[in-house]
Amino acid sequence: MTDVSTGNTPDDAAGLARVEKALAGRFPHRMLPDLERMRDLVDLLGHPERSFPSIHITGTNGKTSTARMIDALLQAFGLRPGRYTSPHLETVTERISINGTPASAEVFARAYDDVIPYAELVDTRHAERVTFFELLTAMAFSAFADAPVDVGVIEVGMGGTWDATNVIDAPVAVITPVSLDHPELGSTVESVAAEKAGIIRPDSLLVLAQQQLPAAEVLLRRAAELGATVAREGLEFGVVGRRAAVGGQMLTLRGLGGTYEEVFLPLHGVHQAHNAAVALAAVEAFLGGGQNQLDADAVLAGFAQASSPGRLEVVRRSPTIVLDGAHNVAGAVALAAAVDEAFGFESLVGVVAVLGDKDADGILAALEPVFSNVVITQSTSPRAMPADDLAAVAVDVFGADRVEVALRLDDALDAAVRLAEEEGELGGTGVLVTGSLVTVGEARRLLGR
Repeated sequence: MTDVSTGNTPDDAAGLARVEKALAGRFPHRMLPDLERMRDLVDLLGHPERSFPSIHITGTNGKTSTARMIDALLQAFGLRPGRYTSPHLETVTERISINGTPASAEVFARAYDDVIPYAELVDTRHAERVTFFELLTAMAFSAFADAPVDVGVIEVGMGGTWDATNVIDAPVAVITPVSLDHPELGSTVESVAAEKAGIIRPDSLLVLAQQQLPAAEVLLRRAAELGATVAREGLEFGVVGRRAAVGGQMLTLRGLGGTYEEVFLPLHGVHQAHNAAVALAAVEAFLGGGQNQLDADAVLAGFAQASSPGRLEVVRRSPTIVLDGAHNVAGAVALAAAVDEAFGFESLVGVVAVLGDKDADGILAALEPVFSNVVITQSTSPRAMPADDLAAVAVDVFGADRVEVALRLDDALDAAVRLAEEEGELGGTGVLVTGSLVTVGEARRLLGR
């Protein structure tokens, strides 16, 4: 019998469970600073990544939202994209999407079965085994080649230079805003930018989001060294105007080939408007080098279909519960501005759980002005910061009278709803769950999304 909620048969579900267990055993999940295993693997597979052109995306914040908008735009122009993003919210199959739909359990398991014999051969040739992310990346390439897709929309997992996705040779590279996040990438914006610059290819077209000056200098210098053409947000393209609208915002975007007016984007926040400008420029560059204006109706249709689960996503009403995967200081700053503009809550209760390697103090400080109270908790991730440790930070930022602690996320959600109900009329109060994509994914499951 087929599960109508997923479309999976019992055999499909069993196959997916088998693959998920095998993938979980592929430690480390961290990035290893070389591409030798990945190059060896795609070579043995016959280079599936060369069977389609790609748009390659890196940056610190906004990568997945930008990738999803690019995907939606490409579909509006009649193309069949394959999108590879990370991390996932609820199921690992979300990472591999074909024509806007996450890979089925059957497709996902088949990709694993196609790749794993070669991965095991690569294991014998190198000191380190093929990692979780390397194997998953090869599976995406294999699934896209098998589909087939017209174009790959490939998001890096971490960094750029040494990321497993960096075996592709993409004619269009996209770099979203760069800031500090993963300690492995460096302790300065310049060092992080240098790592991200690794996806730029000679004679390619680089679509560059607005950057801090130190990052911009590094990225532009590398582009010049490689002879890449650069399209810069704020100069060659950008957001001309925006206003809040029911369910999102209305934009006027200046692209590489012309201006597009009355663009409805069903996502909230000025940061998503900037992501939209970057996505538009990337698609213009891919479809024609940005020399001519694209069909405006297709652009409007593509953006109208854009979605980004776990990014200011409303999952409940009375009280309103919003999920957002902000997991670093820059993301928290953008979230605080966006939630205030989009919802105008009279009172907002936060539910926050972060990972142990994040700047918890900076994240909480950015969110403090918009939270009346905060419930501190922790996700089930082995990387999660213990709730008691995070609570100590929260007390310093909010004061003890505004902080509650719940060791389990379900208890934290209950506590936040109770606080919201106590604080006023349900139409004016809300709950915001944030701190990591792991936290948001677990909340989505608990709330039935």
